[in-house]
Amino acid sequence: MSVQKGSCSAAELRSLFLFEKLTDEQLDWLCREGGVEEVEAGPVYAEGDPATCFYVLLEGTVVMSRRVGADDVEVTRTSQKGVYAGAFQAYLGERVPQVYSQSLRTTVPSRFFVLSAELFAGMMQDWFPMAVHMLEGLFLGDRSTRQAVDRRERLLALGSLSAGLTHELNNPAAAALRATSTLRERVAGMRHKLGAIAADPHRRAAIASLVELQERAVEQAAKAINAPPLSPVETSDREDAIADWLDDHGVGGGWELAATFVQAGLDADWLDQVAEATDEATLDGALRWLNYTVETELLMNEIQDSTARISSLVGAARQYSQLDRAPYQVVDVHELLDSTLQMLAGKMGPGVHVVKEYDRTLPSIPGYPGELNQVWTNLIDNAVSAMNKEGTLTVRTAADRDHLLVEFRDTGPGVPPEIRERVFEPFFTTKPVGEGTGLGLDISWRIIVNKHHGDIQLESVPGDTRFRVRLPLTAPSREQEPESAASETSAPEEEESV
Repeated sequence: MSVQKGSCSAAELRSLFLFEKLTDEQLDWLCREGGVEEVEAGPVYAEGDPATCFYVLLEGTVVMSRRVGADDVEVTRTSQKGVYAGAFQAYLGERVPQVYSQSLRTTVPSRFFVLSAELFAGMMQDWFPMAVHMLEGLFLGDRSTRQAVDRRERLLALGSLSAGLTHELNNPAAAALRATSTLRERVAGMRHKLGAIAADPHRRAAIASLVELQERAVEQAAKAINAPPLSPVETSDREDAIADWLDDHGVGGGWELAATFVQAGLDADWLDQVAEATDEATLDGALRWLNYTVETELLMNEIQDSTARISSLVGAARQYSQLDRAPYQVVDVHELLDSTLQMLAGKMGPGVHVVKEYDRTLPSIPGYPGELNQVWTNLIDNAVSAMNKEGTLTVRTAADRDHLLVEFRDTGPGVPPEIRERVFEPFFTTKPVGEGTGLGLDISWRIIVNKHHGDIQLESVPGDTRFRVRLPLTAPSREQEPESAASETSAPEEEESV
């Protein structure tokens, strides 16, 4: 930036709305301690640099911009005399990060009144002590309120997820408990029947054949689990065929055994083999013993499936919460999306059809996985609510130049044009009173834009609403250390007045 010093005029300063109420002595102090700088068109300061000066525009045109990912997005452009920018929160001292939160440049040769941040802070505290105290209270109170509300929003989401997770865990746990209880009964019955068969000294040689048939039945039951399910008509026909066979061979209550044999994929040919290995006196006992064997195998499979489901849910909860991981790390976005979808499955209900369109070739990216999961939760929850738990949710990932795109698409009624620009505003919600805080999208915007330097956009027409999240594939140089990024988000952004 090319800078030339100019003369400072108290009369010119008094003509600005910012200084019009100051005394002659105060204006003289400003001219004595500050100064006028004439700059060529170009950058004045950059976002993230230490905030060393307070700037007031005297003449020219300035543009304020904000870094979003790899792009600088213009926020404000003005030629109004007296607008100010820079270190105007220097009076708050170390309680907030003293860096420029946006970039300032001029489009034409311009003049500024410039005062150092240190002198500006002292001036504010000496000249306007009551105003400074009120501004401190307003600023720090707003920060505390926002942090408290953020925590409340997280707790609400956690409570909702906990209820869904409890329900999801209860189902397989109850199934495993029931299967274990039934398994104990079947094992006892199997021991009893085997003892009765072995007690016949003339048929002990047949036990070897029955054991071989037992092994085949177990193998067939294992195959049946992975086989395509039978239609209700096919199941009924096979059960009738086996029940008829059992009736023909004098086995009472054959319909009770038929369902188990069909579930295990056994048929009349297998029953013929059992009949050949036994005589009429032991056929009934042998079939019931084999029935206990098949039931035992099926019950163990049910227990295995239930415990695997529990393990999967616990793994998803750990992935979602990120409790055992560093807050800032390189993450696979697809793992985060899958864990969030699994955590929300119970809340979404059977009416929501989830479609995943993942580009698995995408690389892992640097970020805060716990907070990204919070964004996914907010966007999925909004989509499900918009569809009234009935529709299709499509989650898509793709490459978008130097960014990774995550898109959430729902088939709900859409967002009306008149409120589309307000959806990211704090406390704005279209949900009924008591059902939404209006902070989910605001928090999501701050996590994506402020903390990850990405962007989030909304496109909506009836039947096709899309939230698009773009995340940088690489970390910005100033965010290589997790602590620096965390400190930025711990306090609200410093708002420029230009």
